[in-house]
Amino acid sequence: MDHRLLGLIDAAMALRKAHPGCGVEKMYTLLKPSFIGRDRFIELMMTAGFRLKRPPNYRRTTYAGRVNYSNKIKGMTVRSPSVIWQSDITYLPVGDRVYYAVFIIDVYSKKIVGYTLSKTMHATANIQAFQQALKEHRAPVIHHSDRGGQYGSLGYTKLLKSHGVQISMATTAQDNAYAERINRTIKEEYLAYWNPKTFEQLAKCLKRAVANYNELRPHNHLDKRSPVTFEKEWNKKITPTKALTIFDENNIKKPVNRI
Repeated sequence: MDHRLLGLIDAAMALRKAHPGCGVEKMYTLLKPSFIGRDRFIELMMTAGFRLKRPPNYRRTTYAGRVNYSNKIKGMTVRSPSVIWQSDITYLPVGDRVYYAVFIIDVYSKKIVGYTLSKTMHATANIQAFQQALKEHRAPVIHHSDRGGQYGSLGYTKLLKSHGVQISMATTAQDNAYAERINRTIKEEYLAYWNPKTFEQLAKCLKRAVANYNELRPHNHLDKRSPVTFEKEWNKKITPTKALTIFDENNIKKPVNRI
């Protein structure tokens, strides 16, 4: 085999250590090999055993609360960060125990702005995640989530309102797709491969996964840049404005709101 291909496979193996669930298309974007095209690269990586297998996700983490808010983001067109933050809770099994992670993502920049790891599903974890997000980001215009009891709790809604944040809630899983996609990415592309055995190991792996996702993982919506790189360029007004319209099954062609 050509020594360049051998070197490329070595580089791909090193990349998989940092991003164990990184698909071959994103690997091509990150490695940027100058001597081989995208299709040939994908064929080579598949042949070399880099095809991914995705584990199923069955556990339920959402239990509807009594307090509900309308969906304020459906059909919106977003043109900047800190307009919409979405949040979700996901389970993380370790041995015979189950722990829970709360993620908050900026819909526009795709950055995980806040997260917490908890041994319970109490709303205090959600509050901690939001408070963490506020340390480096201004509060969003709208906070969007599913209708889980944690998001409708008095403590959490009071925190959001105290920062002038409008509260929006989903009626279907599709309405909270950005946050749920983060759950899958962190679990399937990172934690499932590192396989932590204790809560302490899980906490370290989760911190590493969030850092790798934010700082290194490219996104198509961000023109193949990582969330952190995109955010820095946005703040310096280097990157051009790019519209993102939230899906609305009732009005697919015409956005109903703009910020």
